[in-house]
Amino acid sequence: MARERKISTEELYQTTKQLLLDRGYDGYTFTLLANRLDVSRAAIYKYYENKEELLSEYMVYELQTFIYNLKIVNQEKSFFDQFHALFNYIFNDMSIYRIREIGMQIPTVNQKVAENKQKLEKMHIQLYTLLQKFIEFGKSENVLKKDLPSSLVLGLIFQTVNIPNLERIPHSEWVEKMKEIMCHGMFNKE
Repeated sequence: MARERKISTEELYQTTKQLLLDRGYDGYTFTLLANRLDVSRAAIYKYYENKEELLSEYMVYELQTFIYNLKIVNQEKSFFDQFHALFNYIFNDMSIYRIREIGMQIPTVNQKVAENKQKLEKMHIQLYTLLQKFIEFGKSENVLKKDLPSSLVLGLIFQTVNIPNLERIPHSEWVEKMKEIMCHGMFNKE
């Protein structure tokens, strides 16, 4: 039987993340989580009624972390510095996009999950506002074309993580090539 021990929120969330990546939403169970943490299931049930509560709370944590890091990105002085910082951040941990997709599967099974989903909705508005400021800053510095819709620019930036690296180019080089295409295009100058 697993021994009783204190686990930190960070350890709980890191293990949750790894289990979600390994097993997906349907394969994630408190039994597996307890085994990986070397605690009893009862130790987890003390804090969470079900996996949906834990996973929705974890999603709030991930989005809070993303927003916090985006605020740091927005402190850079120039748009180019902000752009490079944002790009490096979103490519630093590409697993977060899989986690986000998994998070969308969480059903609203009780009030606690509903509250966490409401928090996530409010945080998405905050995230959108920060990203909108980023785009407006680029336009005000005459770096981004003013006639480009902000949603298109943001979509291009965030969808780059979904482009497969079929040639297995080293990750850092791949990220630099993506930034080069985003900043300078893919056509030779005439």
